[in-house]
Amino acid sequence: MSAACITNPIDVIKIRLQLDNELKERAAAASGDKKYYRGMLRGMLSIIKDEGIRALYKGWVGTQQWCTYKKHRLVPSLMRESSYSTIRLGAYEPIKRLLGATDPNHTPLWKKIAAGATSGAVGSSIATPTDLVKVRLQACDSSRHTQTHPTTGGGRRGPVYEGVVHAFVSIYRQGGVAALYKGVGPTVLRATILTATQIPTYDHVKHTLLNWGWFSSEGLDLHVTSSMAAGLAAATTTSPVDVVKTRVMRQMHTGVYKSSVDCVMKSVRVEGLHGLYKGFLPNWMRIGPHTIVTFLIFEQLRHAVGMRPV
Repeated sequence: MSAACITNPIDVIKIRLQLDNELKERAAAASGDKKYYRGMLRGMLSIIKDEGIRALYKGWVGTQQWCTYKKHRLVPSLMRESSYSTIRLGAYEPIKRLLGATDPNHTPLWKKIAAGATSGAVGSSIATPTDLVKVRLQACDSSRHTQTHPTTGGGRRGPVYEGVVHAFVSIYRQGGVAALYKGVGPTVLRATILTATQIPTYDHVKHTLLNWGWFSSEGLDLHVTSSMAAGLAAATTTSPVDVVKTRVMRQMHTGVYKSSVDCVMKSVRVEGLHGLYKGFLPNWMRIGPHTIVTFLIFEQLRHAVGMRPV
């Protein structure tokens, strides 16, 4: 949750870049049109200029103007992190032990990957509704678009959701429980790949460095080094599926994509392979600090309650 608070602005920029000129890249290039968010820095400045600096915390806390309630409520970023991250981090070690991992210093990499993939899939499948609402709120740009209301289908200028609770209720009224699980396929796939990459990389790099004698013991320097490696690996493996997840979840009434595979095919056909890596830099800059903060706090909490390090 602490990591989500720190990296939420980067997450907003990442989602805007992933959706910028969606399925229009080649046509826009031919006509001379330019992307609205031209890179991470310009994208951030455009968001601040159009919507104010508080827009970088959409999906976190805010006012009715930025698609959340005026008073602080349970918000999707916190709700997602408190469910998804708690499960995937907490279940990793027990699942690893179930697979026969008894020696932390010499556990086969495949057991770590299997444990990470399983814990990530379980956590994301439970937390999908909160992830959906988070994406919808962060993608909302009241300064540029006339939105289609999710329940009435009518057009209106500005945000379609008045707050977090309104978003959950509107989506549920639109299509029941199934609507809250729109995009569950790419969401679970992303979480599976992310956790199968991030936690095992951290675990394996840390114990490899200890076994090689590069670090004498557990400590802040070892944890930061291992977290940096884990963040880069996670960003590289998850960027394409993260783009697909964002685009599928962002859909409301219009069925632009029939499935995740359809999203991949259309995106590659119109935008090329690089379209699947839109927002890679902010994705890396988000996952990197997020990973470092997550594992630093996670290791300290384990130490505080008398548990051995990861």
